[in-house]
Amino acid sequence: MKKILDCFFVLFIFLTITQCSPIRQDSNELPNIVLCMADDQGWGDMGYNGHPVLQTPSFDAMAAEALRFDRFYAAAPVCSPTRGSIMTGRHPNRFACFSWGHTLRPQEVTIAEALKEAGYVTGHFGKWHLGSVRMGSPVNPGESGFDEWFSAPNFFDNDPILSREGITIQTEGESSMVTVNAALEFIRKHEASGKPFFVVVWFGSPHGPHLAIEEDRGLYDDQPENLQHFYGEITGMDRAFGKLRAELKTLPSYENTILWYCSDNGGLPNVGSTGGRGHKGNIYEGGLRVPAILQWPDRIKGARITSFPANTSDIFPTFLDIIGVQGDTNRPLDGISLLPVLDNRMESRAHPMGFWHYPVPGIPTPSAAWMAELLEAQRNGNMVGDSARLRLEDIQIKTQYPVDSLAGHAAWLDWPWKLHRIQDEAGDIRWELYQLVNDPLESEDLSGDEPDRAAEMRTALEKWQRSVVRSLYGLDYL
Repeated sequence: MKKILDCFFVLFIFLTITQCSPIRQDSNELPNIVLCMADDQGWGDMGYNGHPVLQTPSFDAMAAEALRFDRFYAAAPVCSPTRGSIMTGRHPNRFACFSWGHTLRPQEVTIAEALKEAGYVTGHFGKWHLGSVRMGSPVNPGESGFDEWFSAPNFFDNDPILSREGITIQTEGESSMVTVNAALEFIRKHEASGKPFFVVVWFGSPHGPHLAIEEDRGLYDDQPENLQHFYGEITGMDRAFGKLRAELKTLPSYENTILWYCSDNGGLPNVGSTGGRGHKGNIYEGGLRVPAILQWPDRIKGARITSFPANTSDIFPTFLDIIGVQGDTNRPLDGISLLPVLDNRMESRAHPMGFWHYPVPGIPTPSAAWMAELLEAQRNGNMVGDSARLRLEDIQIKTQYPVDSLAGHAAWLDWPWKLHRIQDEAGDIRWELYQLVNDPLESEDLSGDEPDRAAEMRTALEKWQRSVVRSLYGLDYL
């Protein structure tokens, strides 16, 4: 089997990746798309979701005017995998992005590539964390479909050093505002070009260490110091998001501009507020449920709250559906188009959602240290710096994963039922079943009371997991 897979890999690594084929060519009809995401903001870390302390007036204003998702999930309980799900519409385990610091595979087709093929100009701003931000890397934003990028390899704090298409630049200012200002520069540049734009704005907040500027920290001076900075970072992000939204409203194309906001995983322990049991790092509700808001004035008229269960893997197929593009049918997607939800035409989800936290550790990616090191190297004429940071090894598919032992913690969410499959290091498996409407905190295991339902969901979950392993082998790329 291994020899066969190695031969397949040699074949497809030299082939051009099958791109999505546009059906509609008139770029004047295509909406602009701005996709924003926080780093470690839990479902409850929003004023509009009832937080008793946080001040998030910009997010609250959008939630009061647009489509608010009340049951929106990150595809994974940590950052890099969720980002990969947005880029591909696929569960991140399919391309070995198991945990933080893991990368995309260059063989994947990204939403930026698909939109670029359809006539969009594309830009990435802020946290990347799906590979390198150095020139010459096969997993930098440029190689993943972005025409322009101003990015960091991981979370970043105030006055960050960022990479503009591989060239390091020392910036000044609050981190979220630096990110938004760069995105707005791109939008202003391309607004009058006649081409629609796709802009990804991935904030570095409120990831720790929490270092709010004084203007934002001071709003919470009656709180413990750690919470002052945590809340202050979210308020700083809120202010930057408000500037982005306000400037979008001044554009002639505003009515046909989609602005979609969410977070990359559930809330942080000790400081964050989650949407259920657990927190970042596990696949109970608290690790996956995140805030999400979407506005599209041309299509979504007035405020609405939906309880339709959706997740970050749905973003890719939703955009393909909106712009009229046929995806690569050889490559299974885990997400579905939410366009009928946007149009208020779909109330229930026919395709359950799978989650799988595979027991592979994260890969350290110290953005501040690495970017300072690269800045110094470039000043001395070395434009790449440490070549190990290029992540060249991530173009290969080397590890073989067993299909008879589906390690880690997986879950199958067939609303409102959620089945957990928890396999320990010894291979022993524990099953838990919850009814989320009646038990949102996943406290009452009903697997014994609902044996037929649990058995049916178990079969579906393990079938999906074996499909994921097939993708891991690279068989989707043939």
